Order: sequence, then C-alpha cells, then structure tokens
Amino acid sequence: MKDRTLGIVTLAAFVAALYFALIYAPTETTMGEVQRIFYFHVPAGITSYVAFLVVGVGSIAFLATRDPKWDRLAYCSAEVGVVFAGANIALGMLWAKPVWGIWWTWDARLTLQLLLALIFVAYLMVGAYISDASRRAPIQAVVGVLGAVNVPINYLAIRIWRTQHPSPVIAGGEGSGLDADMGIALAVAGAAVGLLYVYLLRRRLAVERTRQEVEYLEQVVTAQ
Repeated sequence: MKDRTLGIVTLAAFVAALYFALIYAPTETTMGEVQRIFYFHVPAGITSYVAFLVVGVGSIAFLATRDPKWDRLAYCSAEVGVVFAGANIALGMLWAKPVWGIWWTWDARLTLQLLLALIFVAYLMVGAYISDASRRAPIQAVVGVLGAVNVPINYLAIRIWRTQHPSPVIAGGEGSGLDADMGIALAVAGAAVGLLYVYLLRRRLAVERTRQEVEYLEQVVTAQ
C-alpha cells in the first residue's frame, strides 16, 4: 500500500474511531464521559509496546548481522514509540485527574511506563550525541534490547502487583470484560492507532533513508 493511500485509510479510520468512541459507545456508569479517553489511551499504550518490541527485534537483528537496515528500523520505531508512549501517559493523566483526584501517582504501571519512555529517550539521545555510526549503532542496539525487556514487565505490572491503575478489562480474570459496544469502539480505535503507527514508521523510514543517502553523497564529494 502506498503511503498516500495508507494516510487516507488512516484518516478515515480515525474519523470512524472518534464516532465509535464519542458517540456509539455507551457512557460508563461510574466514571461518566471521561472514560471515553480509554478508547485512545489503551491503544496508544499497546502501540508503544509494539513499537518498542520492534526496536528490540531490530536491535537483535543488527547485532547479529551488522546490516544497517535493522539499525534504521529500530531507530525510527523508537522515535515513533516515544510519541505513542508520551500520548499514553498524557491521556492517562487527563483520565486520572477527575477519577482519582490527582494527575499522577507512583503506581507500578505508571512508573514502569514512564521508565519505558525514558529508556527510549536515552536510546535516541545516544543517536544524537554519537555521530560515528560504527560506534553509535552497537551501543544503541544494546540499549534497545534492554528497553524491550521492560515491555513484558510493564504489561504484567497490573497483574503482578496491586496498583491504583485499573485492573485488566480484557482477559483479567473474574469480573473483567467489556460491554460489547465498548469492545467494538476499542477495536476500531485500536485499528486506527495501529494504522497511524505503520504510517508514521513508513514515513520516518523514508526520511531516514534519504538522509543517509545524502550523507553518503556528501562524504563521496568531500573525498574527491
């Protein structure tokens, strides 16, 4: 699928997601309208997990093959993943204030999600401060692998520890589950956010490939 077509499909998916989240889904009894943030908060968090796992896979592949395409994939996915992690945290804070009465608490899930985002901010900082690709890429790859290890720990946080964060609503055991219409709204929003990740990753990869080609040509011209 071409990027232009993917962008149009992603936009259409977001329009549908807004309809299902804000209009179609019923109002939650306890939290009221603020609960509708859930339909984008959860997909943003899940998408950040996917993005960081892609970083981990790309980093392992780079360490095994030293092929720069894997380093490029990992780096670009890390950039996009930090955006989604930040959106997940911001939306969670907007949800927490009216429900918990506070913007933030050092809850296990919240703390681990913040730590996950900061690990990959550090990953990106390595790329910003080490200009020599032959030195930068292996160090970044190690940080990327270590960061990806945090993803399953983060995911399991609300299953392992007692937290202020809500318990899992999907496959969370007795008492968990979603209203059918809420489940549809979550699925549509999840698809929209997933498409946005793919679109942004593809565009970022295209920009990075162009940047590297220009850098290579500059080195060739300088050497002549």
